[in-house]
Amino acid sequence: MASQVASPSASLHTTSSSTTLSTPALSPSSPSQLSPDDLELLAKLEEQNRLLETDSKSLRSVNGSRRNSGSSLVSSSSASSNLSHLEEDSWILWGRIVNEWEDVRKKKEKQVKELVRKGIPHHFRAIVWQLLCSAQSMPIKDQYSELLKMTSPCEKLIRRDIARTYPEHNFFKEKDSLGQEVLFNVMKAYSLVDREVGYCQGSAFIVGLLLMQMPEEEAFCVFVKLMQDYRLRELFKPSMAELGLCMYQFECMIQEHLPELFVHFQSQSFHTSMYASSWFLTIFLTTFPLPIATRIFDIFMSEGLEIVFRVGLALLQMNQAELMQLDMEGMLQHFQKVIPHQFDGGPDKLIQAAYQVKYNSKKMKKLEKEYTTIKTKEMEEQVEIKRLRTENRLLKQRIETLEKESASLADRLIQGQVTRAQEAEENYLIKRELATIKQQSDEASAKLEQAENTIRKLQHQQQWHKCNSNYNEDFVLQLEKELVQARLSEAESQCALKEMQDKVLDIEKRNNSFPDENNIARLQEELIAVKLREAEAIMGLKELRQQVKDLEEHWQRHLARTTGRWKDPPKKNAVNELQDELMTIRLREAETQAEIREIKQRMMEMETQNQINSNHLRRAEQEVISLHEKVQYLSAQNKGLLTQLSEAKRKQAEIECKNKEEVMAVRLREADSIAAVAELQQHIAELEIQKEEGKLQGQLNKSDSNQYIRELKDQIAELNHEVPKRPEGLLRPAFF
Repeated sequence: MASQVASPSASLHTTSSSTTLSTPALSPSSPSQLSPDDLELLAKLEEQNRLLETDSKSLRSVNGSRRNSGSSLVSSSSASSNLSHLEEDSWILWGRIVNEWEDVRKKKEKQVKELVRKGIPHHFRAIVWQLLCSAQSMPIKDQYSELLKMTSPCEKLIRRDIARTYPEHNFFKEKDSLGQEVLFNVMKAYSLVDREVGYCQGSAFIVGLLLMQMPEEEAFCVFVKLMQDYRLRELFKPSMAELGLCMYQFECMIQEHLPELFVHFQSQSFHTSMYASSWFLTIFLTTFPLPIATRIFDIFMSEGLEIVFRVGLALLQMNQAELMQLDMEGMLQHFQKVIPHQFDGGPDKLIQAAYQVKYNSKKMKKLEKEYTTIKTKEMEEQVEIKRLRTENRLLKQRIETLEKESASLADRLIQGQVTRAQEAEENYLIKRELATIKQQSDEASAKLEQAENTIRKLQHQQQWHKCNSNYNEDFVLQLEKELVQARLSEAESQCALKEMQDKVLDIEKRNNSFPDENNIARLQEELIAVKLREAEAIMGLKELRQQVKDLEEHWQRHLARTTGRWKDPPKKNAVNELQDELMTIRLREAETQAEIREIKQRMMEMETQNQINSNHLRRAEQEVISLHEKVQYLSAQNKGLLTQLSEAKRKQAEIECKNKEEVMAVRLREADSIAAVAELQQHIAELEIQKEEGKLQGQLNKSDSNQYIRELKDQIAELNHEVPKRPEGLLRPAFF
């Protein structure tokens, strides 16, 4: 590749070979050690660069030196016989630099930087850019053709933005032209190589500038190297974290060097990113005309993003007076319309002003650390805010759940109170009915007592007439036996009812001693059993009534049979009447007892129902009380948990602060120790170099061989070149 680019100087090299061979080597140290011929050559080179910038023929040769897709933009046909002697000297100098790049880069790095700042000749720009970024022999170049065959997810975005990249340049302005096609190929290939970055709009301007100078394969390699080694990859990442760092550093430089302008920007809410973000993303390619932007890009290839900071601050210094009198919209218009055309006459004034700006690398690294610390704190605060929001959302959900439970408990309480009021009303009605039944029972008891008194009187009367009729006595005895049996059955029924009442009371006591959930089923079973027994008692009562009815019918038939027999004797008729009256009274007594049993049965049913209702009311009251207690307990527990949570958060925050302070102290101690070690190693290396120089000086005094002197100078240059490398390797970990 070096031979390709050096071809424009081939014809001149043949005519001035003697000059090339006789030119002494550049000194590896400082310009003060240059020979008079070298100083004269440098002066001619500066003059030639100035003429090249203003020479219209040179500018036409830039547009005319286009190449096909596989050929180089730098063509040997651009050399003209009308070039002056100064141009020949410049070409010879850059040709030597390119051909002897490794030695020149090691020994004359400062001189190369000075030459780059003054401008790289157009025909050497492609190869010099590749040499500056070490992209001339990259393995990824062999993969380029394979990458073009693949499909990228960013193809639509790239196609959309290609038409907006250098729309006025002849190489790119036509749709589906060669320029747009090769630009698409390079952007697509890089989006496949670096899928994290993919495609970013500002990168197309950088690739377009590279394609104006070199073929697409070489432009692809240079762009990959720029992204990897010149911080562009971090600038073009989706998060654009590096762009935020650059904005922070640039804003701090404005605050330090231009405090009045900084205050004006703050008062107008004119943020740095509103005008400076494109400077860093496109290296001023979208700000200045192409010749000026290319000169800045030359320096960027040599020195990195430092030139962007310098040029940006120089622009603000030159335009401070105008910007101080404008509002935000006016400042935007000034940056877009006025500043791009301030240096149409040439970029030398701008570059000279840029290198008058004070740029402190150590301070920039300190600002980088401050920005990293600020962003780390912001990330931690965002994580903490997110965690607190999650906890707040969970607590709100828990509060809503507790409110729903409380509302449900309140509804159940109100429903229980309503049910209790209804049961109280039913209980009142039952009590009234029970009082009425008791009154009826008292009246029946009084009638029964009167009937018993009448029976006693009749029994006394009957004792006087026991001997009147044996038949009547037998019949009366039989009736008495039946009556006794009826009373016995009644007594058994009463005993059974009493046992049932006792069992009901016993069941209620046991029900009160057990939990409600386990005794509901038992209580229902006992209630069913009691109802069955009540039904049996009712059936027995009905049978007793039927039996009394049968006795009455039997008695009526007996009276009908015996009426005709006892008509004659008057004494027997009186006895028979008494017996009839006695039987009638006994029958009424049996009926009355049956009614009493029925009334008692109803009373027992009502008392049982009353007890069941009372139990229900008591259970409802107990449940309401337990629910109230549960609500109070849950509220107290919730307050305790909230108190514990706040205390735990406070302790955790204190622990995190202590841990951060300890980590920062450890890191500071490590950085100090590493810096001290680096200084000691630097001092040792300098002492070793002084020792070697002393030895070599002694050997030089003894030897007169020019060849031996050149070899010793090369060794000294290599030692000087190795000295700064060692401490840099040691200090580099402290910056991360």
